Amino acid sequence: MTKEIVATAIKEMPHEFDLDELIERLIFIEKVDEGLKDIEEGRTIPHEEVKKIIESWRK
Repeated sequence: MTKEIVATAIKEMPHEFDLDELIERLIFIEKVDEGLKDIEEGRTIPHEEVKKIIESWRK
């Protein structure tokens, strides 16, 4: 995460906010960035395979 991302997140917050809200937003941004990087690097599971995994939990 960069200072610019943090600064933008702060600018997008209302004038008054709880620190927890900012932390949650920053964690969300970080997780989305990680997910996008996983997609770019092919570290994903196809939807059909996930459906099979979930179905196996029911047995």
